[in-house]
Parts: sequence; structure tokens; C-alpha cells
Amino acid sequence: MRAFSSLHLPGFSLALLACWLGLGPVSAETRVALVIGNGAYTSTAPLPNPSHDAEDVASSLKRSGFEVIQGIDLRQAEMQDLTIRFARAASKADVALFYYSGHAMQYNGVNYLMPVDATLTDEADLKRFVRVDDIVNDLQQAKNLRILVLDSCRDNPLADMLKRSATRAASVGRGLSKVEAPRGTIVSFSTQSGQVAADGVGRNSPYTTAFLKHIEEPQEIGDIFRDISSDVYHASGKTQLPELSLSIIGKFYLNGPVSVTVAPAAPQAAPRPDPCAAAEAHWKAADGIGTVSAFEDHLMRFSSCSFASLAKARIEVLKQKVALAPATGESRTFDGKWDVTVNCASSGKALGYTRTLSATIASGVFHAEDRDPRTNSTLEIDGQVSADGKTTLSARGLTGPSAYTVNNIAPGSPYAYTIDAQFERSRGSGKRNELRPCSFTFVKR
Repeated sequence: MRAFSSLHLPGFSLALLACWLGLGPVSAETRVALVIGNGAYTSTAPLPNPSHDAEDVASSLKRSGFEVIQGIDLRQAEMQDLTIRFARAASKADVALFYYSGHAMQYNGVNYLMPVDATLTDEADLKRFVRVDDIVNDLQQAKNLRILVLDSCRDNPLADMLKRSATRAASVGRGLSKVEAPRGTIVSFSTQSGQVAADGVGRNSPYTTAFLKHIEEPQEIGDIFRDISSDVYHASGKTQLPELSLSIIGKFYLNGPVSVTVAPAAPQAAPRPDPCAAAEAHWKAADGIGTVSAFEDHLMRFSSCSFASLAKARIEVLKQKVALAPATGESRTFDGKWDVTVNCASSGKALGYTRTLSATIASGVFHAEDRDPRTNSTLEIDGQVSADGKTTLSARGLTGPSAYTVNNIAPGSPYAYTIDAQFERSRGSGKRNELRPCSFTFVKR
């Protein structure tokens, strides 16, 4: 079994070192995964890929040393049984991973996974579904690394049925609601929150195709998921951008540098735990990341240990650099107030429209936001403009009237997309990358 660690030493050398020192056997970490593929739905559109996706992902994870709990086309009772088995296994594991391919939906900001026999006539039927929040809680029992993968943001016709029966206060959103990764966790959705992903025409979905391509590579786990997102984005013609949230400190590997845990030959009476025992290893991880948040995390955990003063010094230096940055270089070239015009041409059934809003650039940081009081639609745009004027901005908001949206989705639905833009001294232009053609004009006041 391969191991995962923040160390960068060849496993063979470490094993020899342990033997030479007579310090006992190398301990292997425990990895467990629950892999589910639901496609043979009885009350809504079947999906052709999930069974293949789950089979291929399970085989890949087994090659990476996971004990895999696998389920294909699960009914409600079967899905509950496997999630209970997984919760028990995760509580004893070092690494836990949950992968799901199939129908899912969000309701009042809560994400649900759908068994193949589920029906959905009103809110009470949601009790037949599996809550993603419960899966996230089960994952948190693993000691070192937790991974949640949902290839499930497909268009779900049952959601429309629930919309018609739901109370006015309820919200049936498009796609899935964003899940922020708890500490030590990676969350990866096949597309952005509030968006719909493609199922694909081959054996696997576009997201799972990229997942299978990268997950066994000997790369750091965060880089692997960034590469997966990049592959999906470019393979889809920039129409599908996976949602990725990482909250990990240190460098972790599924297939790469290995860790060695050395057992003492004859343990004496159990000593009191040393609160600084892990300080050096954590410091190396924080120093490798080199951000204020990483050093602050070290201070919170090891405030009375030997590296605390060094962490404080690093934080001070980094904060001074941030404070001084606006006064140097060309980062202030574009600072000021800007008028932004968004022009979206008609696309399919979606009508064209023009929208204007105000923006500011401060120390190279772009921010614009607008709310239309007539329709309650919103638009926020953020990003960092580089010294040469090039930038990729992130836009998000809530939709207005259905007639102006792709697929005529319900008003108040969340959306997100990116904008490639180029700024000159007093003007700029950009274009929307996803779903529909839109142009952006920026004029400095």
C-alpha cells in the first residue's frame, strides 16, 4: 500500500533507516473510500455514465491503496446502509474519500443525493435522499485527509416538480449549493455551485474522465485537483468550471513520497503528552506554504513552542509587504473609479440585455457590484489586475427575469462565470467565458 505524507523522502531509504536503528516496523496508513454511481432512476431521467464512472473510480482508488465500499444503482435502504458502513470505517481511517456520480439537488441551500427509487412530490420526500452535510460530517472522523467528490450537478427534472409544490419561502436552486471545505478537507464539484454539468457521451462524464486521468499521479493532492478542474474547463470549451474548495495545511500525496511511523521497541510507562511534539513538523508545513494564515494557524496551535516567535516575525514581515505593495511598482496604474457596461447578445431562447454598474480598482484589486431593485437581480465582479493590465475576473450573482437567462431558469437562481479582460490606462475590454457571449467595456472616470 502506498502512503501519503507531507514528507519528501524516498520510502525505501526511510524503511532502511528504521531497520538500521532497530526501531521497529513501518506502519501503513488506513485509507477508505465510498464510491456510488446512481443512473438507473425509476421516476426521472436515467443517466448512462454513473455506473461506469463508479466502477472505474473504484478500480483506480484500489490501486492507490484504498479499501473501497462500492455501490451501483442504489435504492434508499441500500444507500443508507453503505453510508453507515462508511461512517464506521472513516472513524478508524487516516484518509477518507467519498465519490458520488448521479442525480442530486439543492433545497433551501441544503444539498441532497438521490437514490434510484426516490420520488419527489413534496418536501417530505426529501427524507428519502442522503444529505451531503451528513457525508461531510462522516468524513471529518478521518484523522488526516478528507475528500468529497460530487459528479452530480446534472439537470434534475424532479426539482421542477418540487418547485411547483414547495412553499413560497422555499428555494429550489439550480445545480448544487456551495460547500466550504472544513479544515483538512478537499471539496470538489463537477461544476460551479448553481450550475449544471454535462453527463458526457463516452463511457465517463467529462469530470470523471479528468479525475481518472490525474488521481493516480505522484503529485501533491491539491495540485491534482487543480489539474482536474483545469482539464474539465478546457475540455468543455470553457463552459464547465468545477467548484473546488481546499482547506489543507501541508503537502499530501496519494501516490508519491511515503511516510514512516516508527514504533518504540519497548515502551515504558506512558509519559505525559508533549504539547510541542508536533510543532516542528507543523512549522515546516506552514513555512512551506508561506502565507499569513498558515503562520497564524501555527501560532494558534503552538503558541508556547519554539517556533512561535519566528511565526510572529514572519507574519509581521508579510503584513508589511502587503502594506507597502501599493506604493511600489505599477500596481496603482489602474486605480480609480470605473464605469462598466455589460452587453449580452441574444443566445438561444435567452433575450439580450445591457447592464451598467460602477467599479473601483484599489491597489490593483477590482470590485464592482450592482443590484436591480426592480428585479432583485444582482451582479458582483472581483479580481486582481496585473501591472500589464491582464486579468481574469470572477462574476457571480442572482438571476433576474427568466426570459433573459440561458435555459430560462427561475429568477433568483445563483450563477457564476469568469471574464478575460485587458485594461489600458483609461479604458478596458473583456469577454465572458462561459455559457453565452457577453462583452464588457471599462471606462475610467
